[in-house]
Amino acid sequence: MPYKPAITYADALRYSAPANFSTMVKPVGSTCNLACRYCYYLDKAELYSRRPAKMAPELLERYVERYIASCSSPVVTFVWHGGEPLLAGLDYFRLAMKLQRQYAGGKKIENALQTNGQLVTPEWCKFFRAHNFLVGISIDGPQDIHDAYRCTHSGRPSFNKVMQAVELMSRLRVEYNTLSVVSNLSEGRGAKVYRFLKSIGSRFMQFLPALEHTVSVGDGRREAIVAPGTENSHLAPWSVSAKGFGEFMRDVFDEWVLSDVGSYYVQLFDVALAQWAGVSPGLCSFAETCGNALAVEHNGDVYSCDHFVYPEHKLGNLIQDDFPAMLASQQQFRFGVDKRNGLPRECLRCGYYFACRGECPKHRFELSVDGEKNKNALCEGYRLFFAHVEPYMKYMAELLSREQAPSLVMRWAQARADEIRRSNGRTSQSPEAAK
Repeated sequence: MPYKPAITYADALRYSAPANFSTMVKPVGSTCNLACRYCYYLDKAELYSRRPAKMAPELLERYVERYIASCSSPVVTFVWHGGEPLLAGLDYFRLAMKLQRQYAGGKKIENALQTNGQLVTPEWCKFFRAHNFLVGISIDGPQDIHDAYRCTHSGRPSFNKVMQAVELMSRLRVEYNTLSVVSNLSEGRGAKVYRFLKSIGSRFMQFLPALEHTVSVGDGRREAIVAPGTENSHLAPWSVSAKGFGEFMRDVFDEWVLSDVGSYYVQLFDVALAQWAGVSPGLCSFAETCGNALAVEHNGDVYSCDHFVYPEHKLGNLIQDDFPAMLASQQQFRFGVDKRNGLPRECLRCGYYFACRGECPKHRFELSVDGEKNKNALCEGYRLFFAHVEPYMKYMAELLSREQAPSLVMRWAQARADEIRRSNGRTSQSPEAAK
């Protein structure tokens, strides 16, 4: 679908407003001690000729200083990602904390870090707690699901070390949440995965669909993740189906809405409630436009988004360029509004467009019913999920409008479930069913 140059008043305001953005920094680039089969970042090493990656101390200082100075918000959040960021070492992060204090300028500094858990030790936990880190730990569910794709470079499983990290963080009172990739092996097991995550103490959960394109490389035994549309690429075999993802999230929701609202938090449910309540979803994938979440590589290269670290989406480098200039560039502005303007008409006519917003552009590689490009490949699943949760979201949005707790939906949901069971019982006892 050709680019539509129209912009809204909100687009113009964002373009001219002071910088309010986030960064995901990769202190060791894509270097990792695991070789997860579905990792979309592992092959970014090819961009840097697979040279050893680590952000130099002087570049780290430049990044910290420029990021804090460029943010208009009084709260600046550093998101440390990878690869595996703990490979940078404790002393490296101690230096980062020193630099944050040096350049804070009266702003509040927060830190979040995503880890695969393999290197978490009591010393790391004491550091995280001392500096109030929010740690995201990657765990896909029970061991058979997790170990199928999350393994070391030699093919060894990683589940036991992740569980050791969870136990350590729980015991040493580190704030953490869980990030779970939903693959083909997760399909039909939403409730089981949710119960498992609850059993290990996770109260904040993110579920990310595994949906990538790959090409065979080297001897043909390994699949490298590439952008959709790449020549000779195909949908990766571990990708979740659209319907399977929708059913997975539906089944998690059905567990949550009956007994866990207000006690356990699932990112997609928070996003959905925000959309029904008419406030910002807080997650770029479900916003109308994007472009305010930059990826910073170990050598200072800055990209439009963590999911678009490709040469055509490089905005500049911190050694020569400033964040405000890169954010305000025509390239990044177009990247952001294309999230809306690049959608096919089928999406814009959809009754759930307000909730979905076309989701992440990285998943837009199907044709619409009209033959237009850029339809989200997970559309069927999101429509299934949003249709299922709609009555509950409307009820919770109404509660919020009356300044009441959304957790009150649980009594209503339980009564609704009882009525559905009674109705199904009456149906099963009908004369037709008895024959």
